[in-house]
Order: sequence, then C-alpha cells, then structure tokens
Amino acid sequence: MSHEHVAYLELLARGAATEAYDRPVLLARASGADPEELAGLEEAKVLALRVRAELEGRRRREAELSALIETAHDLAGLRDLDAVLRAIVQRARSLLGTEVAYLSLNDPVAGDTYMRVTEGSVSARFQQVRLGMGEGLGGLVAQTARPYVTDDYFEDARFQHTRTIDTAVRDEGLVAILGVPLSLGSQVIGVLFAADRRARVFEREQVALLCSFAAHAAVAIDTANLLAETRSALAELERATDIIREHSGVIERASEVHDRLSELVLHGGGVHDVADAVSEVLGGTVEFTETDAGSARRAEGHAVREGDDWVAAVSAGGETLGALVLRGRPELDPVDQRTLERAALVTSLLLLARRSAGEAEQRVRGELLDDLLDAPDRDRRLLRERAARLRTDSAAPHVVLAARVDRAGGAADTDAGRKESTDRRRLGSAASHLAATRHGLASARDGGTVLLLPLGPGESAADLARQTARHLGDTLREPVTVGASAPVPAPLDRPDEVGVAYEEARRCLDALRLLHRSGQGAAAEDLGFLGLLLADSRDIDGFVDRTVGQVVAYDRRRGTDLVRTLDAYFASGMSPARTKEELHVHVNTVAQRLERVGRLLGPDWQSPARALEIQLALRLHALAGAVPGN
Repeated sequence: MSHEHVAYLELLARGAATEAYDRPVLLARASGADPEELAGLEEAKVLALRVRAELEGRRRREAELSALIETAHDLAGLRDLDAVLRAIVQRARSLLGTEVAYLSLNDPVAGDTYMRVTEGSVSARFQQVRLGMGEGLGGLVAQTARPYVTDDYFEDARFQHTRTIDTAVRDEGLVAILGVPLSLGSQVIGVLFAADRRARVFEREQVALLCSFAAHAAVAIDTANLLAETRSALAELERATDIIREHSGVIERASEVHDRLSELVLHGGGVHDVADAVSEVLGGTVEFTETDAGSARRAEGHAVREGDDWVAAVSAGGETLGALVLRGRPELDPVDQRTLERAALVTSLLLLARRSAGEAEQRVRGELLDDLLDAPDRDRRLLRERAARLRTDSAAPHVVLAARVDRAGGAADTDAGRKESTDRRRLGSAASHLAATRHGLASARDGGTVLLLPLGPGESAADLARQTARHLGDTLREPVTVGASAPVPAPLDRPDEVGVAYEEARRCLDALRLLHRSGQGAAAEDLGFLGLLLADSRDIDGFVDRTVGQVVAYDRRRGTDLVRTLDAYFASGMSPARTKEELHVHVNTVAQRLERVGRLLGPDWQSPARALEIQLALRLHALAGAVPGN
C-alpha cells in the first residue's frame, strides 16, 4: 500500500472535510508522479469519498434515531396538550434542521384544518390561516393521509392553490415544505410540517424520520386529550358537588334579599338603595336606567340576558318605567334571576310612590303659576305664603319662559298624535323638575309649558332662555324652543305683570320658530329691533342703548361727532367720499371716525343686519329728542 493510499485512510479516520480528499492527488501531481500512479490515486479518492458518505449517513441515522427515541421519551412524560404540541413542533424543527416547523389540527365541525402551533414563524397572517380539506399542501395531506413534499411551493401544481393560503405562505417567505399526517389508526387528526425559506430537497430518509416522529406525536396528542377529558369529567363532578353545596347558600341569599328590600321600603329607601342592596347580594353591579328596557319589556317581567348583562324591566300598569341592569354576572341561576325580578318589582313600587309625590308637588306649583297668570287679583299675601311653602324666592327678579317641543312634521296620524301628547307630558315633567331645582314654578299651557324662574347673579333673561332650552332638550332628547320675557321684579308683588310677561315670552317663542331657530332659547333683547316690536313694553331707550349706546356715550365724554358721522354715512349710502362732503371734513377724518365706531360697536357693525338695527336706533335716538353729535 503506497504512502498516498495511507493518506486517504488517515483522512477517513479523522473525519476530514470533502475538500481535503483532493490534496493527495494534487501533491502527487506536483511531485511529477506518472499517469498510472495518478489514476490509482483518483480511484482511491473516489472509494474513500464513497466510504466517507456511507459513514456520514450511518452517523446521521444513528443521531436521528437517538433524537427520535429521546423525543418520544419526552413526549411520553408530558400531560398538558399545549405543552405536547409545542414540544412536537420544536423537536420537528430541530430533527430536520429547518427554519420553520408548524402543526395544524383538523376541525371536524368546520370541515377544515387550522394552524395550532408554530415554531420560527414571524407572520401573524400565517399563524392564523385555516385550510379547507384538499387546499394547499397541508389540506392535501389532511385529506389523503399521505406525506407530501415540495421543493418550491409556488411552482408546484399538484395541490390546490388558494389566494388565502398562498398569501399566508408568501408572508412567511416559505419555499420548501414537507408535511406528514398525524394519524390515529385510520383517522387523521392533523398535519406536522417542516419548512425552509429557500429551495431545498427533503431526502427520503428525512420524510421517513418526520413520519415516524409524527406517529409518536399523534399518540402523545391523543394521550393528552384523554387526560384532559378525564380532568374535565372530574371537574364536572366537583362542580356538581359545589352546585349542591351552593344551593343552600342561594336560598339563604334570596331570603336575605327579601328581608333587606322589605326593610328599605319600610324605612323610605330610594331606587339607588335597592340597586346597591341587590348589587351586594348578587355579587355584581346593578344600575337603574330610565331608558327603554327593550327586550326586557317584551319578556313580561322576567329577567333576560343581553350580551354579558342581565336586564329586568321596571314596569307598572303596562307602562315601562325603566330597567334594572346587572353587570359583571354573565351567568345567573334561576334563584338569582328571581332575586333581580323581585328587586325590579320593588323599584317600580318606589317609583310610583315618588311619581305620586312629584305629581302632587308639580300640581301645587302649576296651580300657583296658573293663579298668577289667570287671577292676578288674588290676595298677594296668600300667594307669597304658597310660594314660601314651595321654597320660591318671591323677592328676586324672575323671567317668564314659554317652552315647546319642536318636532319635524305634524301629528298627521294617530301615532303622531300620541307622540305629540307624550312629548307634552314629558316636557311638563322635565320643566316641573327644573322649576323645583331652581325654586321656580312651572305649568302646562297652550300646547307647551310656561316657567317662572328666578334670575341668578349676573344672569340675563337671554342667558336663562338658552340654558333652559339646552337643559330641556338634553332631558327629552328632542329640540325644545324657549322664548323669554324681560325680567319681572318681585312677581308675587306684581302678579298682573306675570301675564303680560307670558304673552311677551310666547311672541318671542313664535318669532324663534318663524326665524327657523327651533331648539334654541332667546329673549327679546336677542332679537334686536324684532324683539322691540314683539315686546309690549316697547323699551325704546333700552334698544337704543344696547345698539348705539357706546357711541352716544363716547360723544358725550369726548365731545366728538360720531353719531352725526354715522347718520351722514348711512344717508350717503355708506360712501366715505360723499360723507366727507356732507360733513365738510377731510376724507381721512371720516375714515378715522368710522374706525373708532368699529372699535365701539364691533367689527361686524356694517353687516346688513347690524347696519339695519343701527340705523333704526339712530332714528329712534333722534326722535326721542337727542341732538346728534352731543
């Protein structure tokens, strides 16, 4: 045996890389060996490489077998299904040295297979994909119970491509995929995959290895499922025992609720006290809502489930007053449902009692206001005594407000007529509540409501009208228009002025509707000269003062001619050139005076609406005897 042949044995012995087997041939050629010797070395190299490949294959198979045995041992020790599935894909990825491994399970109800666990995946779309039977490589494996392998997924036409699956595979960047069935006897329960993001040929031994591993994995999954079912059965038995144990506790709670609700009613408790008591007993949060009970009303007094909540209608005499809503208890046993229903019944009794008391107070307040409007010659001392019992401040300035619900369209049919009647009733109730909270009076009148409310510090009639319209509109969730009178000082001392103020408020209300300002509140002062025409008092001085008072006062303080300049400006068609001729001053003087007017009256003083009011105020100022310019 030559020295060169011994060199190949040494390379085999130390497991040298493939490239090292070229070295003996290269050395012999460099030393001038004859062709026969070189041919022998080439033949020896081929044999040595063949032996090396065989030894390498044996070592790989031994390592794979060892890993398979180790994996089967590890899987046998796992009991939790999620842990089993994660271990399967981790070991599959490790055994085949792929970039990604994943496992899908069949869904017998939906008739498809869905992604359950992934290892090495980065795409959320891929991790959530579902495959119909026969769709994609995985769907084909699940349907045929045979392994399939592709070197290039997108170029492989053996299986059905779908946009959903192809998009998910493309998002993950996979190219080469191997899928093997997870089988229990003749039943396929899922598919195990190994995949790379580059082209790769999966050898027959690797396919067989993953199939063997999948067989162990299927048994491990079945074992974990059986254990889970056993634990579930034991848990069901424990729950049954707990139900029996808790039943007596439920009965005790029901008795406790009955006692507590009875005590609340006897001691004058309110609706929210009932809700708090039931919340504590039922272990959730109970709230009373005045909105429509919806399905609870259709359930004829029974508590019904709506999403994760339970709703019991609060009703009396066929009228739904609201509902008790239990949150935080998605499941209720029959006893707890009856507890909620009993609480709803008690709540309806409390609401009826409160309504009776409220209606009595509302009637008293309405009667007092009706007397002020219809019988102003009543004994004023008695009127003040009645107002004092209602905690009304009779000495403060008050404003009369006329309010009406403004709904699109009219009462063209019976349903619309009923709705209009309901609107009036709801408006009267909301107005009475507002009057009680503000220590005023309210009464239904002329298809709407009239209120007599005191003015707050620094508050104007217009402010109060806007606040009232907003408050009533928010309460009714419908547009409510409110017209206000000028303030009435001490109305109980001047009851005859209350009726006059009401007529003024009604005219203001009608004007708002004619001006398409439904749903708003305003007083005569908001309507400019229109308000002056509407008001019985014809407060000319007030209108002039509000409109051009600052200009008049400026002239008095400074001795200027702003009022005369305004008269000339409007008389000249708002032309500065013609105005300076009328006044015999320089045009710059006119510009300076008009600039000063703008500072006093605001930047929009020349708008058509403002200009019209200013001209009217100037004319009234002149007619009242004032001398322009002084």
